[in-house]
Amino acid sequence: MRTLTVSMILALFLVTGCGDTTTSRSLSGAGMGAAAGGLVGSLSGNFGAGAAIGAGVGVVGGYLYDQHEKGNID
Repeated sequence: MRTLTVSMILALFLVTGCGDTTTSRSLSGAGMGAAAGGLVGSLSGNFGAGAAIGAGVGVVGGYLYDQHEKGNID
């Protein structure tokens, strides 16, 4: 079970930068972060909290990736 979970999380990270606008990249990051956070949270007994934290981290990650691609940050 643990190997499957780790594999799924790694697969999600491979497609983190999907989209070509700030909104689409932020939303795809939020969705993938929520999925990964839910998986990790379910292992510790709190799916909802893990999904919420993952979504927040995903939004920030998607936004920062977008700004990096646009050359606004290094």
